[in-house]
Amino acid sequence: MKGIAYYTSPVGELLIESEHEKIITVNFLKDSRQEEMPTAATDQCIAELEEYFYKGRKFFTVDLDLRGSVFQLKVWNALLTIPYGKTVSYEDIALKVGDIKSIRAVGLANGQNPIAIIVPCHRVIGKSGDLIGYGGGLENKEWLLYHEGAMLRQLSLF
Repeated sequence: MKGIAYYTSPVGELLIESEHEKIITVNFLKDSRQEEMPTAATDQCIAELEEYFYKGRKFFTVDLDLRGSVFQLKVWNALLTIPYGKTVSYEDIALKVGDIKSIRAVGLANGQNPIAIIVPCHRVIGKSGDLIGYGGGLENKEWLLYHEGAMLRQLSLF
């Protein structure tokens, strides 16, 4: 059974889709809403996102069904190993998937991640520490990293 639901998060409205009681999509809503068809999986996903944003949840247990090429799946599974509150570089992920020369391909796969926040592509930053690219917008990437404590705000002294 396919499911569709929406969740209004601090970083914007999220579209959540499930199939066979597994989450296949968590994305920033870009189009108009469709009719909701909640399932147990979308309900669990919303509950876990609510806990992540407001109650300190640090990891997700909802079942996922990642769909992509063999390389994309390697990258997305590597993303799942990045701990809450930590960041890694695109180069780190390239090394983890076994090919230092695949940094650009890692960036592309990261950008095509179909399950935002839960598969934490927002935790991947540039080698120099710069925030680079995010499908939900750099302001949301920055918000998520601050939320997780991965970035400390720099105070300007005048």
